[in-house]
Amino acid sequence: MFTPISLPNIKNITVSGRIGSGTTTLAKGLSKALGWSLLEGGVLFEKIHKEILNDKSELAVDARPDKFDLEYEEKIKKMLKDAKNQIIQSHLAGFDAQGMEGVFKILVLCTDDEGNDKTGIRIDRLVNRRGVSIEEAKEDVLMREKRNLDKWRKLYAEGDSNWVYWDRKYYDLVINTYSHNQDETLKVALKAIGLKYRQPSIEV
Repeated sequence: MFTPISLPNIKNITVSGRIGSGTTTLAKGLSKALGWSLLEGGVLFEKIHKEILNDKSELAVDARPDKFDLEYEEKIKKMLKDAKNQIIQSHLAGFDAQGMEGVFKILVLCTDDEGNDKTGIRIDRLVNRRGVSIEEAKEDVLMREKRNLDKWRKLYAEGDSNWVYWDRKYYDLVINTYSHNQDETLKVALKAIGLKYRQPSIEV
């Protein structure tokens, strides 16, 4: 990896979004383009899970204690405050970074022109990316997302049933992957942080 690129007034970038919206793809693209460390949500979650609970208990939403969620987000906040040149891809990373200087917060959505979530596309993406069944993808997109949201509303929004972490007000940039492919999405993000997009080289 080349020497990390310095960005004026930006020391870390968060990438958040609903399951299957394209956050992982964008985070990897930004990491490669900038030479910054990538802290990917799923990997980060399992690592911190072992640190906090010191066991291999079930990671399912209903099985993990509230203290895990609270400590997990505090660890994300500490990473954002104490380190730099990081791309942190996590559902609540942008929400966690509210009020922090030097953190550029990106939200990735997959919605139509009326703002309706394209759930079917998100499910298809999981099937294609992870090689899981449609039923497993539906469980992730529909049920796990709902259970997470119910818990986070209780912990971070005083039970407000209208609260969502993908509220645009929490972010500096919103990109819609329904109307942008992955190259276009990366191009939009790089332009927003002041970098020119470079077409990936073709290996032969």
